[in-house]
Amino acid sequence: MSRILVTGAAGFIGSHLVQALAKQGEEVIGIDNFDPFYPRAMKERNLEEIGSRRGFTFRELDLLDVPALTSLLTAETVLVHLAAKAGVRPSLADPVGYARANVMGTAAVAEAARQAGVSRVVFGSSSSVYGDSTPVPFREDAVAVVPVSPYAATKRAGELFLTSVAPIYGFRVASLRFFTVYGPRQRPDLAINAFTRQMVAGQTLTLFGDGTQARDYTYCDDIVAGVLSAITWTATAPFRVETFNLGGNRAVATEAMVREIAAALGVEPRIQWAPMQPGDVQQTAADLTKSSAVLGYQPKTAFSEGISRFVHWFREAYGQAN
Repeated sequence: MSRILVTGAAGFIGSHLVQALAKQGEEVIGIDNFDPFYPRAMKERNLEEIGSRRGFTFRELDLLDVPALTSLLTAETVLVHLAAKAGVRPSLADPVGYARANVMGTAAVAEAARQAGVSRVVFGSSSSVYGDSTPVPFREDAVAVVPVSPYAATKRAGELFLTSVAPIYGFRVASLRFFTVYGPRQRPDLAINAFTRQMVAGQTLTLFGDGTQARDYTYCDDIVAGVLSAITWTATAPFRVETFNLGGNRAVATEAMVREIAAALGVEPRIQWAPMQPGDVQQTAADLTKSSAVLGYQPKTAFSEGISRFVHWFREAYGQAN
């Protein structure tokens, strides 16, 4: 049994990870600051869905409270840092808030880990760091120096910060670039959740771009499997940062994504088109060669199956029986 601390534990990905770790019998400490980016009640529902599990404890805590965070760590703790302000478009309106949470927050986590003697770290990064000029499919060795949103810049900054301190502080770091994660408990601002709500309400959807934009959608269970493999990898990893893509292995066009949701709901979507928004990229697609070889990562959930599971959860969570 390992002792694992997960930041952002009440969020979308964090709550699924905590649930999986607890099922494995690990000792898990989850922390979250209930950032008001979306309603607290939604994160509280995530924790309720996890339920009371042996070995799992939760603390409401701000990452920048380094002494409090340090007190929860031991040298044997594996630190999984998922907490962040997420979202490309919102970061354009709040760059200072994003820099505080994502850059200063990561620096605070690293400092707490250093003080506690932690060596094993898993960092939740994002495919957004590749920007809009990296050749597709994205490889981890791409230079990734032209982010197109403050969010992307802060996630790349977090990666670079950990890269600078890992050999000095004795960190073994797996930096995981998540590709458009979806599934039950997905944040309400993300496209699949938002479009589902709008279609259920009979509203017209606004799609940005020309219909050719595509995303490498990755089901949450596949992401969790990748994180679990990364946790294991850090036990014997070198004292540096290694970066891994975690994607779904298939880019899905925006309109095809909408049609898949509509089919699962049994509705006919009404669509209007608008120009691409600042911060958006044309396409994301993960090269999984490295993560497959090193972590044994293989996404297993077909997009249609993942959407079906999400819609089932949505109906249960929001009382939409039909």
